[in-house]
Amino acid sequence: MSKLLKPALEKIEPGFGSSFLYRTYDQDHENNSQNFWHYHPELELVYVKGGTGKRQIGSHLSYYRNGDLILIGANLPHCGFTDTLSNYESETVIQMHPDFLGDHFFDVPEMRSIKSLFERAKMGIVFHGDTKRDVGHMIESLKGKSAFERLMGLINVLKHLEGTENYTVLNAQGFILETELQDNNRINIIFNFVKEEFKRQITLEEIAARVSMTVPAFCRYFKKITNKTFTQFVNEYRLVHAAKLLHEKQISITEVCFESGFNNFSHFNKQFKKFTGKTPSTYRNELKYMVS
Repeated sequence: MSKLLKPALEKIEPGFGSSFLYRTYDQDHENNSQNFWHYHPELELVYVKGGTGKRQIGSHLSYYRNGDLILIGANLPHCGFTDTLSNYESETVIQMHPDFLGDHFFDVPEMRSIKSLFERAKMGIVFHGDTKRDVGHMIESLKGKSAFERLMGLINVLKHLEGTENYTVLNAQGFILETELQDNNRINIIFNFVKEEFKRQITLEEIAARVSMTVPAFCRYFKKITNKTFTQFVNEYRLVHAAKLLHEKQISITEVCFESGFNNFSHFNKQFKKFTGKTPSTYRNELKYMVS
């Protein structure tokens, strides 16, 4: 069993002279600090230019192609979005506290729409099409700006995101994260354990023991938090991993099945088609024609 990283509140410190954190990464300087489920009180705006990868935000699991633009609300557990197989050009991450410009800045009439955007971000938002490309370019252009120009640019970015209709709320069915630190850590322990051990069978007794709960109490708790059963969540994690393998590795579909934690090929085919609407072979064959 691999060593499980203990979940912790990530402490984010903006650079000197700035009210928010702005970082860029590429294949030579990868973002390896967030490859496990974590959370923080800051909102996080992530632009991945090109490439493919997993979205793991709250109870939402999916796979992206041709880059991604995501806004994640405060204290919403998530994983990093790139790895060595993602084949992306660059990744830009902006992290800001909801009141990073003061307690009442976003209460003024001109800013209330952005405050509404922050509220929607509590469930995670992914942006598509022209919005992804145009705003992604705006985000990247902030890199060489002065602190003041970067702040003005960020407000402009947020205004564009607030005004677009080209988005999807990722946890529209509801992800209820309790405010107590104990609950934050508990759900992160569960999510990180699934991330580390999904390739083998995980019993309810084992995962319940990890968070010091009885099986019935754990099942009620997990369904309340994620609106999914634990079995459903693990299977979705495996299926998203399978989609990633189908796109990024030239291995047989049988190998994809077993590397994703399924031990029955027929069951894997059935579950994958139910999850994506396509069989694994059709999904792989159509990938080169699909544009996100």
